[in-house]
Amino acid sequence: MKAAICTDTTSPLTVEDIPIPAPRTGEVLIRTAACGVCHTDLHVMKGEVAFPLPCVLGHEVSGVVEEVGPNVLNVKPGDRVVASFIMPCGWCSNCTSGLEDLCSTFFAMNRLKGTLYDGETRLHRPDGRPLSMYSMGGLAEYCVTPATSVFAIPDALDLVDTSILGCSMFTAYGAVRNVAELHAGQTVAVVAVGGVGANIVQMAAVSGAERVIAIDVDDDKLALARTMGATHVINSRSVDAAAVVAEMTGGAGVDVAFEAFGHKDTTRLATDIVSDGGQVVVVGIPAAGTQLEVDLARVVRRKIQIKGSFGAKARRDVPAILRLLASGKLDLSGVISQRVPLAEAPAIYQSLSRGEVLGRAVVTMGA
Repeated sequence: MKAAICTDTTSPLTVEDIPIPAPRTGEVLIRTAACGVCHTDLHVMKGEVAFPLPCVLGHEVSGVVEEVGPNVLNVKPGDRVVASFIMPCGWCSNCTSGLEDLCSTFFAMNRLKGTLYDGETRLHRPDGRPLSMYSMGGLAEYCVTPATSVFAIPDALDLVDTSILGCSMFTAYGAVRNVAELHAGQTVAVVAVGGVGANIVQMAAVSGAERVIAIDVDDDKLALARTMGATHVINSRSVDAAAVVAEMTGGAGVDVAFEAFGHKDTTRLATDIVSDGGQVVVVGIPAAGTQLEVDLARVVRRKIQIKGSFGAKARRDVPAILRLLASGKLDLSGVISQRVPLAEAPAIYQSLSRGEVLGRAVVTMGA
């Protein structure tokens, strides 16, 4: 099969031929249809997040089940499926206590070592040299992932478009429904409306937010946010966004401010525009070591809540997202601006790094 490989932090991805992996107990082999292009991959490519190299990136995929390992009961060969980037083990203390979005096995084995849960990768170069896996290593024509992260999708949903459910929509759902617990009538701001931010906008709108304010430095991204349900947009490059939000809300600020870029300045803006007793939900992944300076006196006296949000709870939340999609309440295709073949994966990630991708791009494999 062909796979896009990150060899080091100074070179573009290279598309190479490597052996098709095989699933082991509790695992699923997926013939990949599409893989979303996520900014988190860039952190690894740039060395901003430590990860063992060389590796295959890509962590939001859809496709068709090619083969299942022993003890897999939830899907079968031929099923059209989507996979979540968090691959819960199901047995660690976090998974068994309802915190599978913080699966300690996933973080220890996959995010730190680039393996699956027996301590070995499923990917190798033709000479046997191992390739680390970032989640399932979805920038390849086939990928292996634990069955706990694989879900059959309704026939009515487009197989390629559904790929971005596994991270972009999955992350937005977790932030809006699980962390913020957003309810009807609240006011919301979304700082940075790229792929994840645009989905936070539409998830907030679907959840009944009275006002959804999109903030970004790119007018095209703000226009997309309008189509996703934003009631107001602010270009923070040309105006003082905090002052505009204050004027919009009569000085009160918003009930919930979501930060979806992963930078100290955008997170600081989110804390500046939230109301007394309000929530700041930090969703964007920053470079390792990024520090946030805030006015602690205001945090204490005004009861500001600053919360982190990482993904969602796969086995509970992916079926819920699929139901929302099947009912037409959410839109994935509207967020996707580009669909490129695997051969163009190196170029599309360079475009993403330059801030040129509107919404989400996906790499297609032709499954």
